[in-house]
Amino acid sequence: MKTLTIIDTFGFFFRSYFALPPLKNSDGFPTGLLTGFTNLIDSLHREHSTDYIVFALDSKGPTFRNEIYADYKANRDAPPEDLVKQLPVAIDWISEMGFANLAKEGYEADDIIATLAKYGKEQGLKVRIVSHDKDLYQMIENGHVSMYDSVKRKEITEEECFEKFGVYPKDFINFQAILGDSSDNVPGVKGIGKVGASKLINKYHTLENIYADIENAGTANIQKKLLESKENAFMSRDLVTMDQNVFKDFDLESFVFEDKNYLSCLLDDFERYEMRRAIEKAKVGVGFCDIDEDDEEDEDAFEAICLDTKEKLFNVVSKIDENTLVAFDTETTGLDTKKDKMVGFSFAMNEDEAYYVPIAHSYLGMSEQVSIEDAIDAIKVIVNAKVIGQNLKFDFSLLYNQYGIEEVLPFADTMLMAWLLNPGSKVGLDALAKKFFKYEMKPFKGLVKKGETFANVDIETATFYAAEDAWMTFILYEALDKAMDLASIGHLKDEAQNVEYPFINTLIAMEKRGIKLDIEKLEVLKASLTETLATLTKEIYELCGTEFNIKSTQQLGNVLFQHLGLQGGKKTKTGYSTNEAVLHSLQDEHEVIPKILEYRTAQKILSTYADPLLKLAKLDETNRVYTSFLQTGTATGRLSSKDPNLQNIPVRSPLGRLVRDAFVAKEGYKLLSIDYSQIELRLLAHFSKDTALLEAFNNGLDIHMATAIKLFGEEEAAAKRSYAKSVNFGILYGMGQKKL
Repeated sequence: MKTLTIIDTFGFFFRSYFALPPLKNSDGFPTGLLTGFTNLIDSLHREHSTDYIVFALDSKGPTFRNEIYADYKANRDAPPEDLVKQLPVAIDWISEMGFANLAKEGYEADDIIATLAKYGKEQGLKVRIVSHDKDLYQMIENGHVSMYDSVKRKEITEEECFEKFGVYPKDFINFQAILGDSSDNVPGVKGIGKVGASKLINKYHTLENIYADIENAGTANIQKKLLESKENAFMSRDLVTMDQNVFKDFDLESFVFEDKNYLSCLLDDFERYEMRRAIEKAKVGVGFCDIDEDDEEDEDAFEAICLDTKEKLFNVVSKIDENTLVAFDTETTGLDTKKDKMVGFSFAMNEDEAYYVPIAHSYLGMSEQVSIEDAIDAIKVIVNAKVIGQNLKFDFSLLYNQYGIEEVLPFADTMLMAWLLNPGSKVGLDALAKKFFKYEMKPFKGLVKKGETFANVDIETATFYAAEDAWMTFILYEALDKAMDLASIGHLKDEAQNVEYPFINTLIAMEKRGIKLDIEKLEVLKASLTETLATLTKEIYELCGTEFNIKSTQQLGNVLFQHLGLQGGKKTKTGYSTNEAVLHSLQDEHEVIPKILEYRTAQKILSTYADPLLKLAKLDETNRVYTSFLQTGTATGRLSSKDPNLQNIPVRSPLGRLVRDAFVAKEGYKLLSIDYSQIELRLLAHFSKDTALLEAFNNGLDIHMATAIKLFGEEEAAAKRSYAKSVNFGILYGMGQKKL
C-alpha cells in the first residue's frame, strides 16, 4: 500500500521551533525552525517512507469558525519574533523544492488535512499526518490514517489516542465538545475535565445521547454543568469538527515524492544562513553513486569469481599483505556462531571483482571445494590485513568459537560506520546499498529452501550471492568514509578505531562467557506462578459466571462486553479490544478487572521470562545463557541484546525482581554493578563552571534535591524531586522554555 504524507505545516514549524535550541547564524538570523525543517525532509528521503507528500497551510485572515464564534482563537499570544522571521523562508523552500502545498481562504490547515486524508483513503492509500495537533486525532483510523510526531519519531494510532485521552478517535469530536480547548478558546462544558468527559463519551458516544438521558448522565453536579453549558457544547462540537470537503478533487501525481535529495537545490540558502549540517545533508549522495544506474543487469557491476581449489585460492591470497584493504564475509549454516558451521567465505580487494571460497556445500553433483584447513590458513592471511566487513562481530565470533582465531582487530566495520553517521537509520547491507548506490542486493529469501541451509545452495549461485556481500562492503566503506567527512564527523572515525572496533572482541568474549542462572530459583518461581495462575483462573471464572480462555482476547472481550455488559468496549475486526489501557479504564466497573490484570502480569513473567530462561539454562551443562549484544541496537549508544533479550529483565515489580534474582555469579565470585553518578551533569558543571552546580557537587549534595529546593522550597522538595530531575536532564538535552 502506497503512503500519502500530509504535513501540518505551521504546526510542524511551531513544534520544531520550540523543540530545537535557539540557533542563529553570525548575523544573528535565527535558524532553529529552518534546521528542523531540513531534518524532516532529509529523514523522509533517507527512510524512503512515503510515496506522496503535500504541505497543508493555514490561510490568512478569519475562517468560517470565527463566524460561528467570534472569540475563536482570540486568546492566543503573538508568536515569538524569531519564529516569525523564519516562516517566509521556510514556506519559500517548500515551493523551491517542488512540493505541493495547499491553502484555501476561510479554512484552516486542519480542514485541508482532513480533506486530503479522506481523499487518500478513497484512493486506497495509507495516510500519515505529520502533526502533534490533538484536533486531528478525530481522523485516526487504524490501517488507513495515522498521525506521526516528527519530534518524538512516534506514530499515533487509535490505541495511543485512547491511552492518552481515554476515548477512541471515532468519539473524539464529541469528547472535545465537552472538554473544550483553552489554546483555541473553545469553551466546551465548564467544570468537566478529561476524565469526566471520557466517561460520558464512552457511555453515550454523542452529545445527543447524553442530553437525551440527562437525568442519568453522571452525578447531579455533572448534570447541572451539562445543562448550563448545553449551547456551548454543541457550538464547541461545530468548532472542533474538521471540514472534509474543502476541495472536490486533487491531482495525485503532483504529490509524488521522488527518490532524490530535495535539499540539494537549497545549497545557496544553506550557505547564506550558515547552516552547516544542512549543507552536509544536501551534499550526501553526491559523488557516491559509482554504479551506472543504466546497467540493465546488476551482475555487470562487478565480477564474482569462485576460488574452488587451493591453488586458485592462494594465487589470489598471496597478493595480500598487512596494508591491503580487504572486505571479508562468511556464509554459514545458521546464526549461532557456537554451533553452526562455515559453508564458505568471500572477500574483495577492489571495486571490480570479488571472490567466493566454497568449503562445505553439500548436494548431489557438487563440484570441487577448498578444505577447511586451507580455508583457515587463507583467512589468517586476510584478517592480518586491513580487514573491513559488515557486522564483523558475527564473522569474528565464528572464527573465535570454532577455529580458535582470537582478537582480530578490524580496520573498519561498515555497519558501525553507518550507525555513527546516522544512529537512527537502517544499517543493514541491503538498506545501505539502496541508500548510497540505488543498488538491489540479491535477496537471501528464496535462495535457501525450507528445511535446508546455505550448504544446499549450488556453488555457482552461492558465488554471486556471497561475493556480492564482500564487494558491496568494499565500496560502501569508501562511500561511508566520504559521508562522515561531509557530515563533519570525521573525528568519529578515530573513536571507532579506538573504541567501537576493539570493543567487538570484548563483546565476543562476553557472549562466549554467558551468564549463569540459578535454575532452582527459576523452578520455584515457575511453580509459584503456575499456582497463582490456577488460583486466579478459578476466581475469574467465578466472578464472570462462565469458563473461557482468559488468554484469548476475543473470548475475553465477549465475556466482558457482552456477557457482563460492561460499557466502553471498542469492536475491532477480530473482536473487542482488551489491551491494558482498556482494562485499566474499566478497573472500577467490575471486580474481575483487577484479577485479569494480575493474571496477565503473572502470565507475562512466566511465558516471557521464567519459562524461556529456564529452558535455555537447562540446555547448558553450566546453566548459562548466551545472548547476542548489539552495538547498533539503539540511537543513544547503549548496548541492547537479543536471543535472549537480557536488557529488559523486569525490576520494578516484586515478581520481576524474582526473575533478576535468578541471575547469579559462579561460586567464589560476585556480580558487580557499576554506574556513573549523574555523569552528564558533572560534565555540565565542569564545562559551564556554573556556581550552583559546582557547589552542589563539591559538597556531595543530591543535585536533583538541590534543584528541587531551589524550584519548590524546602517543604515540597522531597515530594517533587522527580520533577527537578526531569528539569536537570531536560535542559541538558535541549528542552526549550515552553516545554520547561
